[in-house]
Amino acid sequence: MAEAGTGFLEQLKSCIVWSWTYLWTLWFFIMLFLVYILRVPLKINDNLTTVSMFLNTLTPKFYVALTGTSSLISGLILIFEWWYFRKYGTSFIEQVSVSHLRPLLGGVDNSAPSSAGVASGDADSSRQSVSECKVWRNPLNLFRGAEYNRYTWVTGREPLTYYDMNLSAQDHQTFFTCDTDHLRPADAIMQKAWRERNPQARISAAHEALELNECATAYILLAEEEATTIVEAEKLFKQALKAGEGCYRRSQQLQHHGAQYEAQHRRDTNVLVYIKRRLAMCARKLGRTREAVKMMRDLMKEFPLLSMFNIHENLLEALLELQAYADVQAVLAKYDDISLPKSATICYTAALLKARAVSDKFSPEAASRRGLSTAEMNAVEAIHRAVEFNPHVPKYLLEMKSLILPPEHILKRGDSEAIAYAFFHLQHWKRVEGALNLLHCTWEGTFRMIPYPLEKGHLFYPYPICTETADRELLPSFHEVSVYPKKELPFFILFTAGLCSFTAMLALLTHQFPELMGVFAKAFLSTLFAPLNFVMEKVESILPSSLWHQLTRI
Repeated sequence: MAEAGTGFLEQLKSCIVWSWTYLWTLWFFIMLFLVYILRVPLKINDNLTTVSMFLNTLTPKFYVALTGTSSLISGLILIFEWWYFRKYGTSFIEQVSVSHLRPLLGGVDNSAPSSAGVASGDADSSRQSVSECKVWRNPLNLFRGAEYNRYTWVTGREPLTYYDMNLSAQDHQTFFTCDTDHLRPADAIMQKAWRERNPQARISAAHEALELNECATAYILLAEEEATTIVEAEKLFKQALKAGEGCYRRSQQLQHHGAQYEAQHRRDTNVLVYIKRRLAMCARKLGRTREAVKMMRDLMKEFPLLSMFNIHENLLEALLELQAYADVQAVLAKYDDISLPKSATICYTAALLKARAVSDKFSPEAASRRGLSTAEMNAVEAIHRAVEFNPHVPKYLLEMKSLILPPEHILKRGDSEAIAYAFFHLQHWKRVEGALNLLHCTWEGTFRMIPYPLEKGHLFYPYPICTETADRELLPSFHEVSVYPKKELPFFILFTAGLCSFTAMLALLTHQFPELMGVFAKAFLSTLFAPLNFVMEKVESILPSSLWHQLTRI
């Protein structure tokens, strides 16, 4: 019985919504017709005459005050709308209309999904949002003590945000700690050190741990944060390597004895891979590029399943420095696969290799006359693919926007990833003759291929909407974050801006030329009501006078 009553109410509601949606124009004309018929009993003509006499007695100062007040109110609404849009990315009036007025007007689907469906939909949307906004460890992140801190000493600016450093602290706790650390005094101290916010307290804890034992993670912390040069950092990492290899061999023999030993071996593996990778990066920064390439290749062969560090991106950058383009192509053939996650390094390196084949002889004038050759078309398509993946990179490569130090974490397809890529790869693009010229001539054509308003991507998934918020958390405040796609101003901001300007202009003109504006106002009103007067005359001529007289007496 209750279900039948609920179904009847739903049908009644749907009928009302349908009638309001499709018959409101008929209701509007019926109401106008009734008002016209009852104009004599309601004394509408007399009231209009009284209102017109009252308006004629008003002085121009009243109209100046009226238009000025309207301009002030619309200006205040404009300021509030602009502030709300800058802070929340949407219009307040539009949001209120969508949230509160649309349900009243029947804008929501009548068929409500089940609670299970709603729950699963919310879970799917939350998972999608998390996957879109996933923050990755920067494979080429700099050293805090030898690079980031030196920048702070010279400029007085902090290149890293608290959010970025907090993510690094979580990474260190994940990679360098395990549940059995409390059984070893040095590891127990380092477990607390990775959670410490104060850098000096972390460094002091590392020294305290080294007094107890040769602790690999303590050497890692000192190399990352206390060493002021890359040479000092390399020495500390070599000491960490000696201690880390011993722990790795011991835990490797015991890994099958239980879950605790397996977790300890996994921790020791992460520590060893991290040390070797940073030693390879030290060799690369000190000019020993071939040695760095060999260390990276050996590391990838020894631990092929540890893809979390993205060592292949370090290898690509080192091979580009050696101009070993055949080896770069071989690495891309393995990692530029449809089943593997993409990155700006993968996409733009592939574009650079294809551009290298044609860029030295490319001329936009000649290409416009004869058309693009097959090789040039492949290069342009590769550039379009790279730009669609991350549209922020070209402005940094073309030096249209200044670079800053890359953060320790990046957001793929975001401004942070573009900075990290351009910081290390700009020199490789400059080394290839004509590559930047080809990029300059073709990169903007990508946006004509992407559907608007980005309901679907062209070669990749639609561009995530959360990149701006995440990049603002990762990048320092003195950097102007690159935003894509550019948010268009909502309609109500444009409307209130136009209304404010129009009423302000009316107030000024009425104040300066009161008589002339009065003539214009009367002419405008007479023109506005001319169609209505014409319709009324036609209605009076069509309807019989007797019928009209009887209707007006109702």
